[in-house]
Amino acid sequence: MREIDPLFQAMSYFRRRKFEECVEVTTTLLEKNPNDQVAWLLKMRALTEQLYVDETEVADDGLADMLDDNAFQQVPMPGTSFRQPTANPNNAMSGPSPAMRPMTMSGRPITGMLRLNTQSTQGGKTMESVLKTARTAATARPVTTATGRFVRLGTASMLSTPDGPFIQVGRLNLPKYAKNQALSRSLFEHLFHHANDVRTALQLATHANELYQNKDWWWLVQLGKCYHRLDMLRDSEKQYLLSLEIQPMVDTYLYLAKLYIRLDQPLLSITKLTEGLEKFPHEPCLIQAIARIHEGLNDMTQSIEYYRQVLKLDNTNIEAIACIAANHFYNEQPEISLKFYRRLLQMGVTTASIFTNIALCCFHAQQYDMIVACFLKALACAITDDERAEIWYNIGEMALYTADISLAIQCFRLALVHNNDHAEAYNNLGLVELQRENNETGEIYLQTAQSLAPHMFEPYFNYGKAMYQQGDLQNSFRAIKSSLDIYKNHSDSKHIYDELRKMFSEL
Repeated sequence: MREIDPLFQAMSYFRRRKFEECVEVTTTLLEKNPNDQVAWLLKMRALTEQLYVDETEVADDGLADMLDDNAFQQVPMPGTSFRQPTANPNNAMSGPSPAMRPMTMSGRPITGMLRLNTQSTQGGKTMESVLKTARTAATARPVTTATGRFVRLGTASMLSTPDGPFIQVGRLNLPKYAKNQALSRSLFEHLFHHANDVRTALQLATHANELYQNKDWWWLVQLGKCYHRLDMLRDSEKQYLLSLEIQPMVDTYLYLAKLYIRLDQPLLSITKLTEGLEKFPHEPCLIQAIARIHEGLNDMTQSIEYYRQVLKLDNTNIEAIACIAANHFYNEQPEISLKFYRRLLQMGVTTASIFTNIALCCFHAQQYDMIVACFLKALACAITDDERAEIWYNIGEMALYTADISLAIQCFRLALVHNNDHAEAYNNLGLVELQRENNETGEIYLQTAQSLAPHMFEPYFNYGKAMYQQGDLQNSFRAIKSSLDIYKNHSDSKHIYDELRKMFSEL
């Protein structure tokens, strides 16, 4: 019986996405014949696929990215910037109410779908508030820049090879490889994604672009990606626009939208995506990108409308189903929300978050027989401590609804065991302790919640209300004012604020 040809076996592994086996076979071939270009190319592509990242998804911006040379409007018009997302801050119907819908650590509404950039601090964050936020591993924004994250990934990829990096980048003859169309594109992707040598990848793309005289749309897009990674945003914009003039592509529109979001120009990003929809009217990725931007602007009505369009084109889109389900839940329609979450279960999405959300929907829909089973299933599916903390926090919320204060305290403390930076648990513990007349302990819990989540108005309001009842008017005024700065339409805060102003005016 004849043996399988090793090169054919390596290609078979690559087609079946068994990249580690493909690398092993091609490494053996290269040890026998270092000049085998086919094996060299196949190994390079397999290594690239192992660390390939979809660049159309927006990565988190780091703290240092706020200190770059790209000037933003310090006081943007409402609804035109992620830094002031609410269309009309004096209108309670312009966005989700913070009193009814919780926010992420970044101050944006929770949609039920965890994806890149949902933990960024674009929504309503300033440099001052970022620096005041506790610097822990669970905070919304990492201290390092996005470039630092890519450097760490590239270093890890090199260490995975015991003999050092597969390609000695410094020895490459870039003009020579740029002329070889069969190798140049794969080599660029290897340099960009695996080796993470953006500058060398930029040099290769520049040589290839000069060879094709700015007429190859693919190389123009790669130039734009390199410039974007190097924070040369305006140069990146020029390359993307030139590429679209030659060949309109869905990915190019997504790259351009990502760039404008980085420049804090969401309306221009929507305009470009709409132009892309005119050429690709049935592309769900473009519609989904528009929905995300509206969500970032707290325009949930438009966001859900676009997510519904996504489902018309792709009825298995997990993100759209999850976001629509969460929106129905916060619009006091838990029965409809439950149908969407059951659809996710039928699709095989069995995560701790899904079971927790189903338990919450069952509770508010008065289907009490399923609550305990769903929470137990959620705890069994939980992988990280953050997930377990969220589950115990929600169980504590259910205990508060049923007036079981002792169980609620135990659940909130269990949440803090798994995540000591859970601001909502600190806030609820503080509120419970104040109700039990343990004022000193309650104040400590509320102050801890304020330091962990400066965007939450509840700890400020609860602390201000407690100080008001104890007669400490000065601290109460400061806390209530902070609460109103975060949520201008909170009626209870307004009432206490007006009472305090009357008292101060009579002094």
